[in-house]
Amino acid sequence: MTTGTADTGTDARDTFPKLLAERARTGAARPAYREKEYGIWQTYSWGHVAEQVRLLAAGLADLGFRRGDRLIVVGDNRPRLYWSMCAAQSLGGVPVPVYQDSVAEELAYVVDHGGARFALAENQEQVDKLLEIQKKVPSLAVILYDDPRGMRHYDQLQSYAEIQERGARLLAAAPDTVSAEVAKGRGSDDAIMLYTSGTTGRPKGAVLSYDNLVWAARAGAEFDGLKEGDELLSYLPMAWVGDHIFSYAQCYVVGLVVNCPESAATVMTDLREIGPTYYFAPPRVLENLITQVTIRMEDAGFLKRRLFQFFMTVARRVGPALLDGRSVSPVDRLLYALGNLVVYGPLKNTLGMSRVRVAYTAGEAVGPEIFNFYRALGVNMKQLYGQTEASVFVTIHPNGEVYPDTVGKPVSQVELKITESGEVLYRSPGVFKEYFKNPEATNDTKTADGWVHTGDAGYLDERGHLRIIDRAKDVGKLNDGTLFAPKFIENKLKFYPHINEAVAFGHGRDYVAAFVNIDMIAVGDWAERRNISYASYQELAARPEVYDLIESEIEQVNRDLAADPRMAGAQIRRFLILSKALEADDGELTRTNKVRRGFIAERYKPLVDALYDGSKSAHIKVEVTFEDGRKGAIEGDVQVRDVAPHTALKKAS
Repeated sequence: MTTGTADTGTDARDTFPKLLAERARTGAARPAYREKEYGIWQTYSWGHVAEQVRLLAAGLADLGFRRGDRLIVVGDNRPRLYWSMCAAQSLGGVPVPVYQDSVAEELAYVVDHGGARFALAENQEQVDKLLEIQKKVPSLAVILYDDPRGMRHYDQLQSYAEIQERGARLLAAAPDTVSAEVAKGRGSDDAIMLYTSGTTGRPKGAVLSYDNLVWAARAGAEFDGLKEGDELLSYLPMAWVGDHIFSYAQCYVVGLVVNCPESAATVMTDLREIGPTYYFAPPRVLENLITQVTIRMEDAGFLKRRLFQFFMTVARRVGPALLDGRSVSPVDRLLYALGNLVVYGPLKNTLGMSRVRVAYTAGEAVGPEIFNFYRALGVNMKQLYGQTEASVFVTIHPNGEVYPDTVGKPVSQVELKITESGEVLYRSPGVFKEYFKNPEATNDTKTADGWVHTGDAGYLDERGHLRIIDRAKDVGKLNDGTLFAPKFIENKLKFYPHINEAVAFGHGRDYVAAFVNIDMIAVGDWAERRNISYASYQELAARPEVYDLIESEIEQVNRDLAADPRMAGAQIRRFLILSKALEADDGELTRTNKVRRGFIAERYKPLVDALYDGSKSAHIKVEVTFEDGRKGAIEGDVQVRDVAPHTALKKAS
């Protein structure tokens, strides 16, 4: 349990519209947002943002948007979409950002459940989904759009610019329309509704207040010394609570500069150009970056490859110690400096991390090998543990106390306790108000005195750090009593660049088995260099040479597990390579790329059975959703392969 003195703000700055007015008053010319358009970075000042928000809010008011209304916001990270959230809040409304890759059915659920009358879409693609939804959810009365490209024949809809023109006319007649509504806002008001990832069922709409978000933004900034002018690249979904805290709440509270990439395809280029000082990436992004680095090194010449291997060995030994301020010998310092000149510096520049002062990873557990890779390069990577229901911040690694097996210490004013069953509970000023229209779920998650059940199993170690074992419902035991923590095993598998996703099984079984998704780019590159032909993912995944490759990596994971007395009995004995990638559109992953374990086990039951009944193959047919929304099916035989346990297990048995 920790205490602190983080200020939750005064009445003059207790909502984001009020904070925006303060920023525009004290630093109108300072940069607030940037957007790359047509290859050129456009910078928008706080004064410009305040005026844009004011015009849009007035336009929404003219359309009938009222206090308590909800505004659906859907699209990629765009300054105008962020400003629309503040415009809705200026009128006492509640923005509801949704995942831009949601299929129409998922989006319809949020629109209907949230009772939204208004929606703002980035472009034609999102507008078409909303128009389809409007036929089934008539409460959606007004659809607006930002990007006019492709919208020539959508005469029934109004554009962002047209709404602002309406706002200008309204303000000319009634200048105080927006400011009067902003003044009515209070810190306890609903600020945002964010839908949870829905790993076990329908997503829940978590309602967060301004008090929740302003506290979280300040507490996180104070913990790691964020300051006005710090830069970040906003590339993660706006519907995710982390983006809302980093790209919106901390932007207004701290004065961060938010940079929006030109497109998803240009993120890496944009990252290098901006060189952010503040960075966040979920484990999947960090894994993909390592995969790209590994592929490049495999394609490099012998000398370059040997230099990389030698200096990365030095980096793993020396880099984390230097970051933590621990003693390092003069020889190692010299070697690391040389490595920084020829390897680490150029690599960090390629990754866009040359100026990063603070970097977080969160969302799900990250493998220690992945985590240590970035710290070895000199990137101040930390683990952050949080939830939508916490307004993100629960624990963070303090400087000098960064351990790959923990998620840090509680942030100021966060209390932690562990139940007798091992579940982690927390209480803080960031705790959400409720799940919208779901009092039963609210009461199941949040106690009357404010403690929140995380659903995660963990404990506080002797250093006061929180260690998360796995989701409490997922942690189990093999029939011989061996601890089975599937996420721990899956993360070890995903460290290897050829493995993109993994699902481990074992609870109530005699041994651990696993599904594997190969990384198409990494394995495709590997196959091409060996003249192995293939025509599709399904064909590549079935190649015996690919099975040999994955088996060799699983054997290495088994060696690592054998070295841990708690996990030695949880080595992987059988595996198969799925003939399709797990996809959110097929319901196998959440929109934040978390595995929906129960759904996968049910959907692929014939394959799970084959892993445990001794079969050498199994036939499977599954429905798939294509990018254009059409449905199809993938059918075929999937091979099952045995893996011998490491000898350390045999000695222990």
